[in-house]
Amino acid sequence: MKASLIFLSLALGLTSAAAQSVRIGDITIDDAWARATPRGAEVGAGYLTIRNESATPDRLTTISTDFAAVQVHAMKMTNGVMEMRESTDGLEIPAHATVKLAPGGLHMMFVGLKKPLVKGETVRATLSFEHAGRGAVELPVLGAGAAGPGGAMAPMKGM
Repeated sequence: MKASLIFLSLALGLTSAAAQSVRIGDITIDDAWARATPRGAEVGAGYLTIRNESATPDRLTTISTDFAAVQVHAMKMTNGVMEMRESTDGLEIPAHATVKLAPGGLHMMFVGLKKPLVKGETVRATLSFEHAGRGAVELPVLGAGAAGPGGAMAPMKGM
C-alpha cells in the first residue's frame, strides 16, 4: 500500500509539472515543451499553447533564450511539398482565442544552438507580448520524436 501511494504521488507530481501554466498579463501559456536534438544539430524546436483571455488582441513580438536565437515558423503543405516560413512581424493572438504552436504547424525554431537540447532537461524562454508584457516559460525537453507531454511519437503532418 505504501509503495502504491509513493508511486501515485510521483506520477501526479510529474503530471502537474508538465501541466503548469504561466500567466503573463491576460495571456496564459500552457503545454510548453521542446524536442531533444542530436549532438551537433544547429536547430531545434519548441511548442506551447497561448491563450489570450483579454477582449483585446495581442501580439507575441519576440522570444529569447540564452541557448539560441528564436524565430516563429509556420509549416504548410504546398503542391505536395512541406514549406516552412518565418513569421517576421510577430504572432497575432486574437482576443479570447487560443493559438497553438505544435508539431507540423506553428512552432518556435531555435536557431544556432549553443548546446544540444537533452531529453530530461529543461530550457527557459522569455516571451514578450505587445500588451501583456514579458514573462519566462520553462520548456521540458522531451524525446526527439515526441508529440508533446504525454504523447507518443509524432507523425510528420502531410507525409
